[in-house]
Amino acid sequence: MTSSSLSRRLSFYQRARAGAIAAGGYPIIATLGRTLRWTVEGQEHEERVRTSGRQPVFAFWHGRILLGTYFYRRRGIVVMTSENFDGEWIARIIERFGYQAARGSSSRGGHRALARMRSVALDGAPTAFTVDGPRGPAQCVQPGAVWLASLTGNPVIPFHAETDRYWTARSWDATQVPKPFARVAMVIGEPIDVPNRSDPDRLEEKRVELEDSLYRLSKRARQILGARR
Repeated sequence: MTSSSLSRRLSFYQRARAGAIAAGGYPIIATLGRTLRWTVEGQEHEERVRTSGRQPVFAFWHGRILLGTYFYRRRGIVVMTSENFDGEWIARIIERFGYQAARGSSSRGGHRALARMRSVALDGAPTAFTVDGPRGPAQCVQPGAVWLASLTGNPVIPFHAETDRYWTARSWDATQVPKPFARVAMVIGEPIDVPNRSDPDRLEEKRVELEDSLYRLSKRARQILGARR
């Protein structure tokens, strides 16, 4: 589903509100992002995947969406967003950062959105999932990223970003909002290859492997920040 077709399903008030949120949210995030000081570890994993002629299926926790959005901006990454009002304003913001939005979620429209992500991935576009989204449970990996990897041959690349000074949003995912001039540790994990069209048991093994990797990356990011304090 495209942004325009979803917009027609929203009320005039919802469309206007989503536009206002995006118009205000984008410059705030962009300005804040320019003040952040980044330490990046594991960039070679992503580069190795691209050198092999494949594209990554990025996977990260929903609570780090602001940091991930800014770090990976302007790369043409296709991201799944929900088919509701929240998905509308989120899509409008990330599109300003150079992303594309595939509409759907684990609760609504997911198969259609995954089919579109499969299509763009096979055409050579990188993709990304907030793997515990859209509404949790927090830090519990849903199968979308692993499923896409199994159908495209593209590996899953997990990453985690952590900042030393931040506000915490009052949301199910406790989104981390960095304070100006905060330090950020971005840790990119080793690629996770998923056999083509794997059986359900194999997909579950890979889902657990991805979840374990994200926990380790989270711990490593906190270690980096602790070492720099």
